[in-house]
Amino acid sequence: MDKTYNLNGGFKPTVKRFADISGADFFPTPSWATHALVDNEHFEGDIWECACGDGAMAEVLEKTGNKIFSSDLYDRGYGEPGHDFTLTGRKCSNIITNPPYNSAEAFVDSGLQASQKKFALLLRLAFLEGKNRAEKIFKERYPARVWVFSERITFYPKGVEAKGGGTTAYAWFVWDKEASGQTELRWIKPGYKSRHSN
Repeated sequence: MDKTYNLNGGFKPTVKRFADISGADFFPTPSWATHALVDNEHFEGDIWECACGDGAMAEVLEKTGNKIFSSDLYDRGYGEPGHDFTLTGRKCSNIITNPPYNSAEAFVDSGLQASQKKFALLLRLAFLEGKNRAEKIFKERYPARVWVFSERITFYPKGVEAKGGGTTAYAWFVWDKEASGQTELRWIKPGYKSRHSN
């Protein structure tokens, strides 16, 4: 059986999201996906990238001019290692990250407590589904906006040649402490992949 389907006990959403067999659930975020967020959402104040990996997302966030703090549970040569975001007591104006696939719900819980203004997670669009999430997250703690990608994101381990395209739909889920009303569904215009490819 292909190990990529059951890494860390979780089913991988697509074979195009290659597994990092030698380590934890780690897939650097293509720079264009982060550009798509910061072009459509304004973040006032400092930003915490709490699952920074090798810094792929943090390096784009630094271009916003905001003060950036980066951390990760693992030491991948960037940011502050050994920091478990799901057990954090730290506060920050804004939190932006691509969470480990198997820890997304725990990141929502921690992020809503730790963020003071906005909290943005890059997640599969299918995160909207599920009875458990409907009851524990979206019933009262729904995001202000869900930015759906018009282009598919493909995740590869660092150093692997990018071939083909992804088959899974992704979106930025943005919780905004100053927003009111129900979740707004918005679409990210195509073109980011060609303008900001790694």
